[in-house]
Amino acid sequence: MGVMRGMPFFLALKAEAFHLADRTSEALDLINEAEELTERFEQSFWCAELHRLRAVFLAALGADETQIEASFCEAIRIAKEQKSVSLEKRAEATYAEYLRQKASALGERGFRLPLW
Repeated sequence: MGVMRGMPFFLALKAEAFHLADRTSEALDLINEAEELTERFEQSFWCAELHRLRAVFLAALGADETQIEASFCEAIRIAKEQKSVSLEKRAEATYAEYLRQKASALGERGFRLPLW
């Protein structure tokens, strides 16, 4: 039981590695799996980061901007709700970079957003 509670964090790390290896669709699948586990075991401490990573991966895949922005907004909302300043700032910074790239049309073939 205790091992499964930490699994979303490790799945997120694996998803980041897949994304860096240009296997972003598989990374997105891992984020979905991690999110299912957080719901199943009611461990919401990593949910904000999962939503932020989902937005990063969706942006890289060139997904619909409403999906991307909804994921960023959910990441920020959850981080604020949990009073996690670091996760809130991380989500806000990545969202700001997404908006900057979108405004300058750098993301025509998918966005490259930081994982940090």
